[in-house]
Amino acid sequence: MAQYGSIPLCILTLSISVLFCSATGDDRKEYIVYMGSLPEGEYSPSSHHLSLLQEVVKDSSSENVLVRSYKRSFNGFSAKLTSEEAQKLVSKKEVVSIFPSTTLQLQTTRSWDFMGFNVTASGKRGTHSDIIVGVIDTGIWPESESFNDDGFGPPPRKWRGACEGGENFTCNNKIIGARHYSFSSARDDLGHGSHTASTAAGNIVKKASFYGLAQGTARGGVPSARISAYKVCGPGSCQSSDILSAFDDAIADGVDIITISIGGNQAQEFDTDVIAIGGFHSMAKGILTLQSAGNDGPVSGSVASVAPWIFTVAASSTDRRIIDKVVLGNGKTLVGNSVNSFSLKGKKFPLVYGKGASRECKHLEASLCYSGCLDRTLVKGKIVLCDDVNGRTEAKRAGALGAILPISFEDISFILPLPGLSLTEDKLNAVKSYLNSTKKPSANILKSEAIKDNAAPEVASFSSRGPNPIISDILKPDASAPGVDILAAFPPVLSPTDDTADKRHVKYSVMSGTSMACPHAAGVAAHVKAAHPDWSASAIKSAIMTTAWPMNVTERSEGEFAFGSGHVNPVTAIHPGLVYETQKSDYIQLFCGLGYTAEKIRQISGDNSSCSKAARNTLPRDLNYPSMAAKVAVEESFTIKFHRTVTNVGNANSTYKAKIFSRSSLKIKVVPEALSFKSLKEKKSFAVTIVGRDLTYNSILSASLVWSDGSHSVRSPIVVYGGGDEFTTPSAYN
Repeated sequence: MAQYGSIPLCILTLSISVLFCSATGDDRKEYIVYMGSLPEGEYSPSSHHLSLLQEVVKDSSSENVLVRSYKRSFNGFSAKLTSEEAQKLVSKKEVVSIFPSTTLQLQTTRSWDFMGFNVTASGKRGTHSDIIVGVIDTGIWPESESFNDDGFGPPPRKWRGACEGGENFTCNNKIIGARHYSFSSARDDLGHGSHTASTAAGNIVKKASFYGLAQGTARGGVPSARISAYKVCGPGSCQSSDILSAFDDAIADGVDIITISIGGNQAQEFDTDVIAIGGFHSMAKGILTLQSAGNDGPVSGSVASVAPWIFTVAASSTDRRIIDKVVLGNGKTLVGNSVNSFSLKGKKFPLVYGKGASRECKHLEASLCYSGCLDRTLVKGKIVLCDDVNGRTEAKRAGALGAILPISFEDISFILPLPGLSLTEDKLNAVKSYLNSTKKPSANILKSEAIKDNAAPEVASFSSRGPNPIISDILKPDASAPGVDILAAFPPVLSPTDDTADKRHVKYSVMSGTSMACPHAAGVAAHVKAAHPDWSASAIKSAIMTTAWPMNVTERSEGEFAFGSGHVNPVTAIHPGLVYETQKSDYIQLFCGLGYTAEKIRQISGDNSSCSKAARNTLPRDLNYPSMAAKVAVEESFTIKFHRTVTNVGNANSTYKAKIFSRSSLKIKVVPEALSFKSLKEKKSFAVTIVGRDLTYNSILSASLVWSDGSHSVRSPIVVYGGGDEFTTPSAYN
């Protein structure tokens, strides 16, 4: 890809995963050098890293260019290198991949009750207090009520971490660990990390609200669990080299679950994706990593978290929506979206259009309320209508009483720095018509209110969609969880908006995003881990996926490409009956099928793994995954076979019968149709054959397989879709 100006030309070398940017001569930039698993026996990672650098660095000592070594849980380092030096490192047999350190993006009172997971179920001490949730995010606010340690004993004996929170930071028996990277403290200066941490494992806090909105009991999925916070993000910065360091530490520290609401704007190959790399090594140690799917929906193929060993979480709604209303001078009331904590004292206030409130800007810029356009004397004491949602900042700066804005997403509400709301285009036009109909237009913006949404759960419009752009036959995202209008902990020294003129301070704030959905799923995973401490990461993941609520397929949702297996259900997840397990060896076989060299596979695995001829012919769809997906050639007949193995974790003596639920023309056969078990942990295999024809581009056919023994229902979605190299937004369901 070519970029212009001062940004260098980047070249992707396909023989080994490495991205070189070379138009700036010998300018140094930070590269990550991934070297796989730590070798067994006598080995000094730091010395090896320095010696490798010494071989390629000419004008500096290796100590000067080494940024950090990854040496606790896997092998690698980051260093300031020229493109020439990075190219020399590619030839080293120890190196799996080299890629630039890049900047990634950050991606309740009602949500847990909505899922039927009440305080009694989630708030027990005992095994839950032995669970440690690692939160890789913007840090944490340790003084929040959500993180006090009243009633907590000392950390679990398995804990091997430390409190290295830096300046002005103290841990306790709730926050038992803290680390920071490229920052002076693990203290949260954005609010994102505190919000996600409290959603996953925050204490039970009664009467929490945002100025009375969304009032209730705030709590995490496992309130008695411990938290270890890893600060890798600050204002505008989440460096991938820091994220890899956090994984290195979290795995070695002994966390049970990792939640990371961070990601790039597009999927990466596994050996150049730091979250996929960290998640692979956490999986190998029995730690499940959960990652947000991304906020680039509803664009097809926008899901950025695609590694099969990671639990990828989409965002969906709960049955509580926050809305707002504007009452026009003609008596008409329009319903819109916002989290508006302000109450305007009075009945009606003058209403003005942005283009009629400017002396400095042209009509277009003024109507959009561009920065510096609104005249203070023309908006003071008035409600201003703007044609751009970002006009809220200019309206606040100019001293407007309130703002009416266009809507960004119809299904979520944002906190505004002044009285205001967002309206759909037709309602915004109704306001404009009213403005033109009278000489003295007026309006009043009411305080927001919470209403019941009987349609929930629905996938949020912003939530990134599949299909998986890296491995088309692995369905992503894996499941959805609450991510819309979520109230959770927030640093009280920060404004709840990004407007510097907003002087409000709150202990709990409302946010939306797949960032909010991920810790909900992490809370469920921690709950399952507490009930089954010996379960593998894949068993926990399978339990959550196969017990998820089925969700309605609509054109707007794009079906399973939006929500995966469905909406997480914490009540049933601890009793799945059967689980689909995948071990490190299964992923090694997947790497074989994907064409990784035997040498690279041994470096990643840290053992003597090799690729047999059969392994080289392994198809991704035969990974023992809890869902089943396949991309087929368009306008052709097809026969697809999935091979799966389930492990009995329900009743020792049990028989499960297969049933297919289909809304498509697919012909699906399961062999055998019944699985009889005599003991726990017994394994049984089966095959699913699918026959169909004549799929077109943009078409999706879906069904589901349910194994049931009368008390457990183990459900797997089945998705077949037509495509070539590209896949566009689905337009029809058959």
